[in-house]
Amino acid sequence: MANFYSNENFPIPIVLELRKFGHDVLTIQETGKSGITFPDEEVLSYCISQKRILLTLNRRDFIRLHNKDSNHTGIFICTFDLNFTALAERIDKAANENTTFNGKLIRINKSN
Repeated sequence: MANFYSNENFPIPIVLELRKFGHDVLTIQETGKSGITFPDEEVLSYCISQKRILLTLNRRDFIRLHNKDSNHTGIFICTFDLNFTALAERIDKAANENTTFNGKLIRINKSN
């Protein structure tokens, strides 16, 4: 199972579904950093310090950061999907298909 960190805009219902699959998901709300200015670079640094994979819907900014420096513990960038269970299942599948996430940018796209 994967150790994830979900940033500010990531839906809590997906976090709850991922926890049902056995993943360890820490939310920004649980760290007390919600609602304050927390730059994306600091979010990624926090993930590195905690050895967690970032879960985000903020595709553009984190793709940019990954392209600038891929020395991180992994980033899952997701396309928003109102079917939270289906999105959690796609994240779980991707997490189970990989053995290491260091330096990887994994795209989780919405099903058609």
